[in-house]
Order: sequence, then C-alpha cells, then structure tokens
Amino acid sequence: MTHPFIENYAQNTHVKAEPDVLKSALPKTRVGILGGGTAGATIAIRLAALGIHTTVFEKKKSLIDGPPMCHLHAGGNLYREIPDEDCVELLKQCIDILRLYPFTIDVRPTVFAVPTRDDDSPDDLLPRLNKLTNAYKELVKQDPNNKVLDEPDNYYQLYSYEQMIALSHKEQIAEPKTLDEWMIPVAKHLNLNKIKYPLIVAQEYGWNIFRLSASAQLALAQYEHANVLTSTEVKQVSQVNSSNGKTQSPTWQIEYQNAQSNATQTTEVDYLINACGFQTGIVDDMVGVDAKRMVEFKASYITHWQGVGGQIPEIIIYGNRGTPEGMAQLTPYPDGYFQIHGMTNTITLFNDGLAETSSNSAQPKLPSKYLNYISEGWDKDTLKARSQKAIDFVSEFVPAFNNADTQNNALFGGQQIPGEDDTLRVADVSLYSHISYARAENVKASSTLIAADEIVAEFTKLGLVSSEPNINNHRNNHQWAYLEHNCNEDITKIAQVLAKERGFPVAMANINNGINKVT
Repeated sequence: MTHPFIENYAQNTHVKAEPDVLKSALPKTRVGILGGGTAGATIAIRLAALGIHTTVFEKKKSLIDGPPMCHLHAGGNLYREIPDEDCVELLKQCIDILRLYPFTIDVRPTVFAVPTRDDDSPDDLLPRLNKLTNAYKELVKQDPNNKVLDEPDNYYQLYSYEQMIALSHKEQIAEPKTLDEWMIPVAKHLNLNKIKYPLIVAQEYGWNIFRLSASAQLALAQYEHANVLTSTEVKQVSQVNSSNGKTQSPTWQIEYQNAQSNATQTTEVDYLINACGFQTGIVDDMVGVDAKRMVEFKASYITHWQGVGGQIPEIIIYGNRGTPEGMAQLTPYPDGYFQIHGMTNTITLFNDGLAETSSNSAQPKLPSKYLNYISEGWDKDTLKARSQKAIDFVSEFVPAFNNADTQNNALFGGQQIPGEDDTLRVADVSLYSHISYARAENVKASSTLIAADEIVAEFTKLGLVSSEPNINNHRNNHQWAYLEHNCNEDITKIAQVLAKERGFPVAMANINNGINKVT
C-alpha cells in the first residue's frame, strides 16, 4: 500500500490523471521497480505517464527517504575536482529535474568561498563559471521555459572585499529580493578576513527532500497504472520464461513481504528495474550480474540558530575532502534550522565508512554499525557529539554560529558510487536487454530523469513502448499530470506530515521562496 495520508489526500482532492491517448497504443507491459528513492520514484512517474503498469517496492514507510541532499547542484560548483563537462551535464540535469519537481525548490543563492588557508584561488573557477553561463544561455535559447535559475547573465556574480565590507554596514532585509540584499547577512556573519576574493555567488537553489518525497508520491497517486507498495521488503527475484514460452523474452517473479503481514506474496513482471540505492548490489547478486561499485555512509546534521536575523544564502567554504580542513557547508531552512556538512572524518565522513565490492559479491559490505544506523536510527550520544563538532567547524568561518543548538536527528544514509572512482558525480543507468533488466545508479538525484529517459528508449527498442513521434511530448514539455492538479500548498501539507513522521522539525518541510512564485 502507498502512504495512507497521501493516498487519502489524492483521492479526496483530485481525480486520477490517466493519459487516455496512450492506453490503446501500448501493450500491457508490467514493470517492477525495486527501491523507491529518487531514482525509483522518478522512473516510475516516467513510465506510468506512458500508461505502463508500474509497481514500486519500497522497504520504508514512504518514498525518497534516503541519503542527505542540500541544494540542486545546478552547475556542480560544489565540486572543484570534477571535469567541466560533468558540471555542464549537472546544470542540464538540474534544470530538467526542477521542471518535474518545481515545488521542491527553495529559491536562494549559494555562496562559494575559498579560505585563505587553501592553495587554490577563486580565479581558477572563473573559466568554468563562464562555460556554465554560456551553457545556461543555450538551454534557454532552446526552450525559454528552461529559464528557472534567474536570468542567464545572473547565473553567477562576484563580490570583492570592499563590496562585502560596505554590505556589512547595511540593514538586513527580512525578505531579500536582490542579490545584494541576500549578501547582507553573509557580509555581517562571515569572517571576511578568512576568505580569498572575489567571493563567488551562484544560482544553485535549495532542494528539499521532504517536498521531493511529497511530490513524487502525489505524482504517482495520480496514475491508475502506478502501484506503490511501501513498508514492503523484496525477499527474492527469479527469472522465469514468458507465458508464450519465448526464452528471449523472460519475465521476473518477485517475492515480497509487507511489514503488516507474515505471508510472502509473489507477482510477475515483464521487466525488472533495480533502483535500490546503496543496496543495489544485493539485487545484482540475485539476478546474477557482476558489477564493481563503492558505497559510502555519510551524514549531515540538523542545528538551530536564532541569531541569523532572517533569510540567508547557503554558504560553502571549500576544502580538501577527508582532511581536517575539509569543505564546510551551511544549508538554511526556514525558522532558523540549518543542515551542516563538514567533509572531514569526524563530521560527515567516517574513517571506515567507504566500502567496495569483493570478488564474490556485487554488494559492498558496510560495517554493521552503519547498517544499524540506517535501519534503527543513531546512537544519541554519537549524534550529539558529531552535531556539536559540525557547529564548531562552521563557527570558524561564521563565528556567531557557535550559539547554534544541536537537534535530535540527522540526514544520513548510504550513497552508491558506480565503478571505482569516488569523485564520480554523474551516473545514470545500465541496461541488460537480453534479460529484461536495468540498474539505475545515480550519484546525484538530479540524474534520475535522464536515467528514466534511457529506460524509455530501451523500452522503445524492445517494443514495450510505442514509437509514435508524440509519445514523449508530455516529457519534453514537462506537462506532468500532478502539476495540473496540485499546488505548492498541497506539497507543503504532505511534506510536513513526512517531516514529522521522520522525526524532523516541521519547519524543514517548508520553503521561503517557491520557484513558481519567483518566476
């Protein structure tokens, strides 16, 4: 069953939105998607919108309840170590995913600062930023509806030390409208003598996991062909021949068990999609597919700071990952709540938190304590200690933040990294046509819609999706059914329920500035 609140909300508020024009154009293909994270849920929306019978199996109580996310990475400026081409790809993917999930975005800029102790210069990043600006201009030229990150010429701006000093003397604005107004609290709170200039500000907006979960679940509730089974654990998958006996078209039997029942149930699907996140290798082992990957346990911490005085951009302080001077990341939410990443082994990273595949399994083995954290929750003393270290870490650059309070939860989980490159940030899907199997492995959630497109292209090649020219018009124009029947307030109501259910402050389900309001 899907989440009861969401199912009731969808039934009582809106009608099912089924694409009638597609019903007669498609065979009755049945697809099973294992895992209801961002990848599984997004692929399910894509397939259900085409009229395909799609079932999502998710172990948790609601969809998209996994590793931490913070902002949209619309250009990948967080990552100095990845190629420019990957950053351009992240920009394209982020604009695309934003148009599918517009109610998940909090519109505010992100500040990128190079500390004085760092070997690099902010000037080193300018060629990449110019490439991103030109790429954004081209995307807007191709489709004016892609202009979702402010004007292309405003994609990034630079601030000198003198400009920041001048802004520090101005009165803070409760609801910032201009970039200068956004930068006033940064100028007041950031230690301006510990960073190099120019200071970089880019239009990388906040991305809210509670609102993403609400959007995906409400979207899937609109489709008759979508079946969401939450609180459901898949026990085994096995390949069987299709009913017509053609071995070149195998089907899959899925054995699963709902948390409310002791009985194991089975269902058969024509195509199996593995979107199990950090547990992707478990299904690969069941299927008999060999793959190399890594899994990393990571965490970010929730704090409350009453001294900021209003809305503030996200602040990134660059650093070398895994060292005591790793990157610091201060992500704002409404009502003074902040999410902190500190890319050191005492805060976000863990000394033994990175595992890789072995010769006899495609599933990396994380230490049991991290698996217990994921399934049972954190040890409170450990959580509090790491949260305080996160506050202390940020306070080096934002001194007033030392008055922030720790909270009783964290955003954490296992992140899969396909292959053997732990700097990988762009990945999508692997296809095994001969056994009707696909594996979606997305390092960044923004890649999931592209992964869904690759699966649709595969289905078209296999004859599981109509090849009519207009079959993907809704996708190309982002005319998603749930967007026609829902609004920002609908997503907020569901997101608040999910935040409370998961043990987070309800305010973290809200946003200050919605993308639709701003645009």
